[in-house]
Amino acid sequence: MDKLLAKIECLEFHQKLLLGMIRSEGHEFDRLIIEKNLDEKEVREFYKLCEDVSNDMEAQKADKFVFYAPLFKEFVMKLNPKLEPGEVIHACLQQNIYFDLMKILKKNL
Repeated sequence: MDKLLAKIECLEFHQKLLLGMIRSEGHEFDRLIIEKNLDEKEVREFYKLCEDVSNDMEAQKADKFVFYAPLFKEFVMKLNPKLEPGEVIHACLQQNIYFDLMKILKKNL
């Protein structure tokens, strides 16, 4: 068991080194997923959160509601605690993930 744990720790160390070697340009959010050690379920939950908040944003736009601070608050409250809102918003903008939503959320940083 100790040998397996040592191998896992070595792989994690090598993964961190590799992340430092590669440029993240165009893959900022993907890199953030790895850096923050999010699993597939957590990433799916993030995309679901973005979809829900994006739908709320579109509904508010249709109603001519232009004050989006409540959306930002909802996003922050439901965001995985491993993630910081500012770094997520920046990474998503760079990687063009939910771009319109992230532009609106960025205004509330």
